[in-house]
Amino acid sequence: MSGTYLGMPAFPRAADVSTRDTQLRANLTHATHTIRDKRAKAVAELDDWDRLRAAGAAVKDRVLRRLDHYLEQLEAAVTAAGGQVHWAADAEEANRIVTALVRETGEREVVKVKSMATQEIGLNQALEDAGIRAYETDLAELIVQLGDDLPSHILVPAIHRNRAEIRDIFRREMGRWGRPAPEGLSDSPAELAEAARLHLREKFLSAKVGISGANFMVAETGTLVVVESEGNGRMCLTLPETLISVVGIEKVVPTWQDLEIFLQLLPRSSTAERMNPYTSTWTGTTDGDGPRAFHLVLLDNGRTDTLADTVGRQALRCIRCSACLNVCPVYERAGGHAYGSPYPGPIGAILTPQLRGMQGPLEASLPYASSLCGACYEVCPVAIDIPEVLVHLRERVVEGGPVTRGGTRTVVKPAKGHAAERAAMRAAAWTFDHPGVLRRGMRLAARTRRLHPRQLPGPGRAWSRTRALPTVPAESFRDWWRRTRGESPSGPSGPSEKRGAGE
Repeated sequence: MSGTYLGMPAFPRAADVSTRDTQLRANLTHATHTIRDKRAKAVAELDDWDRLRAAGAAVKDRVLRRLDHYLEQLEAAVTAAGGQVHWAADAEEANRIVTALVRETGEREVVKVKSMATQEIGLNQALEDAGIRAYETDLAELIVQLGDDLPSHILVPAIHRNRAEIRDIFRREMGRWGRPAPEGLSDSPAELAEAARLHLREKFLSAKVGISGANFMVAETGTLVVVESEGNGRMCLTLPETLISVVGIEKVVPTWQDLEIFLQLLPRSSTAERMNPYTSTWTGTTDGDGPRAFHLVLLDNGRTDTLADTVGRQALRCIRCSACLNVCPVYERAGGHAYGSPYPGPIGAILTPQLRGMQGPLEASLPYASSLCGACYEVCPVAIDIPEVLVHLRERVVEGGPVTRGGTRTVVKPAKGHAAERAAMRAAAWTFDHPGVLRRGMRLAARTRRLHPRQLPGPGRAWSRTRALPTVPAESFRDWWRRTRGESPSGPSGPSEKRGAGE
């Protein structure tokens, strides 16, 4: 596994490989079931959880409707507090800005707080290409980095590793990155955590530049907020002389009062805690306290295009809690790497295609990486209707249509390989619109059911290869109703009977 998502195959091919990894599936099953059970208990403690959830969704929707206003308010507040704001239209521009800012300090090493935005843009690789080494300080991100691996979960990036694998990575790789692992390191969680603490402490005390993301940005004061559980964020945010924060433009909230809602929703949905162990906030710079220079890089990278989609924009409500991953039967079996993006699971299946566009085979396959069971919607703390967006994006893959890319309205063609699907759906629509034809078709299917193949022929083979074809009953519901009740299901003179055989 290399440290980049570039060149990842389409989801079905990647999942075909990952689902055969029994160790991976065992690791994921144990971890996701543990997290989701704890989350359910934490959420059940609050009688007003549904109202909190609705309030969070309402605040996010209000922000998205007036995003330009709140971003300008945020920029003015950050600047007034002594920070500098930079606008990045895409990943390339964001990487260029951050690289230039680090170079201006003369440093060649930086420490990083776990950040989905920097993973999204491939910042570590861009810094490495510029001769700058970035050290991840979140424990799970450290495991991923030392193992030349990729994150596979939003909250627990190394969820696909067990303790023995982590021990081996520490023993083998820590010495190449700094302080080596202690002699005789076991797979005890306490010993692994202590090895990471000793290794990282040297980085914290020597680094002059820190790079972070942010969970939230408060527009009225220009305050940024990071919530985490290990204390590494506090070290990265306060010890370096220069702090650079790369944050998606959708992370803004209007006021401190709005922030209070999310500081209740996020910890219970992510780590199943009533409150995050560390909640760090900073507003610009303060003489003698914290970094002397603060830079905020506001990242678009497809978010404005996503905002233009009235159905798909709800994905921008996401607060990166990962609750949807922990209940998803597809993620539990396929793992995060199969999604080919820093955003795996159900949220990744709707967010990645919108941020990147669906011209590539991976992006066009992600809306199908779901059983549409709806469990993701039920646990989402900001009520993103992920199944609705999945169906919406599937329609776009098959039918094409108007989209916004790079701020320009355009029309995309249907993805290749879906001609048979479009023809089948149109035939089904015509059949359902003609009840007489549908009735005769069901009777014919019932009479020939012993001759039906176990797999579909032609293009349908790919669908039935991983699914059991439903058994056709000996009698349709309409015929059963007529036989037992003596009338049509819609009544003695219902519309289906009135239209006759030629309808």
